Amino acid sequence: MPALLEMLSGPAPVIFAPTGMIPTRAMTPHVPLTPLEIARDVAAAAAIGISSVHLHARDTEGNPAWERNIYAEIIGRVREAAPHVVINVSTSGRNWNELEKRADVLALDGDLKPDIASLTLSSLNFMSGASVNSPESIRSLARIMRERGIIPELEIFDLGMLNFAKVLQKEGLLVGPVAANLFFGNIAGMQATPAEIGVAIDRMPESAVWGGAGIGDFQVTAQSIAIASGGGVRVGLEDGIYFDRARTRLATNPALVERIHEMLAIVGRVAMTPALYRSALGL
Repeated sequence: MPALLEMLSGPAPVIFAPTGMIPTRAMTPHVPLTPLEIARDVAAAAAIGISSVHLHARDTEGNPAWERNIYAEIIGRVREAAPHVVINVSTSGRNWNELEKRADVLALDGDLKPDIASLTLSSLNFMSGASVNSPESIRSLARIMRERGIIPELEIFDLGMLNFAKVLQKEGLLVGPVAANLFFGNIAGMQATPAEIGVAIDRMPESAVWGGAGIGDFQVTAQSIAIASGGGVRVGLEDGIYFDRARTRLATNPALVERIHEMLAIVGRVAMTPALYRSALGL
């Protein structure tokens, strides 16, 4: 019982996802697209309290981008604005599937080298398209991350992805602690119900430092259950641009992070500091 109480009351990883690949300026004026805007929102979120930031790159026209030079400018500005926050970059296959594009950001060095990189563990469908992740691509990305000393952040949308994580552990491609985000509410994935969230938590790979994320209208449901279950959360405009389920109010990134702190306070928890998050992941 003391161990359970410690888990349920311990610091929660708060993963900040400010931009993503989908929100545009036409959809919401609050989404940060340029390196300066992204750094500004990260600084505001860090002042409230986050553990890491999950970064997506956009080109000068606001379109999703993969080039390392764009990531380099974003990471450089974020490190200046919030030097302690753990840097997490995307290797998404949603808009392009070539390994060399997806892995380009992993080649950054020095102060621009990411601490963590996303690793989606299977192909999946969204409402507007597919994210294609072949076993070969997943293994190749995991191998590059291992060789570069970058911690994988497992992006898990269904129970099969949890099974594949354990396969990668057996193969030696996932070694030691990993970050993990459980996504609920996607049309072709796990739904934000206590039963499905409970099964996903039960099947989590050992040594995973995990958080729950809700897609669109399901943000608060998934976040609240994850917090009550002793996990962390992912939060930000990448996962939903509205503050309320009725979609009457466009959200801002700081307002979403503030709400997470209010939810944590209700159960007597606090956000995990970047230093503690680094320690938990062995960074």
